[in-house]
Amino acid sequence: MYHMFKDHQRGEKRGFLSPENKNCRRLELRRGHPCSWGLCSQALLASLAGSLLPGSDRSGVETPECVQGRVSDLQEEGKNAINSPMSPALADVHPEDTQLEENEERTMIDPTSKEDPKFKELVKVLLDWINDVLVEERIIVKQLEEDLYDGQVLQKLLEKLAGCKLNVAEVTQSEIGQKQKLQTVLEAVHDLLRPRGWALRWSVDSIHGKNLVAILHLLVSLAMHFRAPIRLPEHVTVQVVVVRKREGLLHSSHISEELTTTTEMMMGRFERDAFDTLFDHAPDKLSVVKKSLITFVNKHLNKLNLEVTELETQFADGVYLVLLMGLLEDYFVPLHNFYLTPESFDQKVHNVSFAFELMLDGGLKKPKARPEDVVNLDLKSTLRVLYNLFTKYKNME
Repeated sequence: MYHMFKDHQRGEKRGFLSPENKNCRRLELRRGHPCSWGLCSQALLASLAGSLLPGSDRSGVETPECVQGRVSDLQEEGKNAINSPMSPALADVHPEDTQLEENEERTMIDPTSKEDPKFKELVKVLLDWINDVLVEERIIVKQLEEDLYDGQVLQKLLEKLAGCKLNVAEVTQSEIGQKQKLQTVLEAVHDLLRPRGWALRWSVDSIHGKNLVAILHLLVSLAMHFRAPIRLPEHVTVQVVVVRKREGLLHSSHISEELTTTTEMMMGRFERDAFDTLFDHAPDKLSVVKKSLITFVNKHLNKLNLEVTELETQFADGVYLVLLMGLLEDYFVPLHNFYLTPESFDQKVHNVSFAFELMLDGGLKKPKARPEDVVNLDLKSTLRVLYNLFTKYKNME
């Protein structure tokens, strides 16, 4: 259990673990902790423990000055080996110093990309969002790759966002236990995101390996899915260094990784249109618009002996949308492509998403509404979708 107390002398909030959890990894509770290279250096030193440099006193024990110098040298060597893979000295790094197996691959964000203002803003916005969501848990995250890799925070975040409880151990110290927890958490995430057909650009190994690009992809997807009340910076792209070990030498390449696109595509939030004006300033005309759209859809659905009376509810499961597209485009939609009697939220989202795909195939623009908004009985979103159809097919008999 995490406890909070205030250091009155420094005016800072600090955290500690209760005795029963004293072996747990403590989450940092304030921004600005030591650079992550400190952790990298410790791991590197552990792997290089046998590489001793000369310099000891007469008893054969290294002097403090020598030990400090050796530590500094090894820290700098490790930093250069990983953080500067394109440097001319890369080929001189010995295999035992790299922590990479033969043909193993590692990716990292180019240091120059980390200094990009948009990238920094994206990280800050996501950090603030996570901390706002988890404020009641008394957990403060300050570094994404260090605080999210073991699945503990991701578990709490998903449970809070989705309103569910995952069947995982609360505390896991071993690598196997951490990966098992991550597997459970990510499977739950995938169950939420798969119906939308999103590319899942992360894995258990990449998250546990503190791959910041994978962690950012995961968080951006969660923010989009749960409609986080945040504004993500648009068009954030980073240069990623891919390092592979072949024949004992490190070989590197650079690729561009797109982390965010436009606000419209990511969040489903759009510039104000006629429906915004209609709802805000002319609600008395709303019934006229609804009546026109109901007349339009019934003209076609009546061919299947179907009739709509309530737009916001009868299109929410996506069935009528799919059938309507088949009628408008004059083809039969195979029943195995959608749920004729959807029961769960995910099945309904699948149906609406599938209807959107049929609209794109028919030459329509991508609907501005999100499938989740239609399923959630958002009338404005439903009207936007139907008006999109009305504009193209209004003269069709």
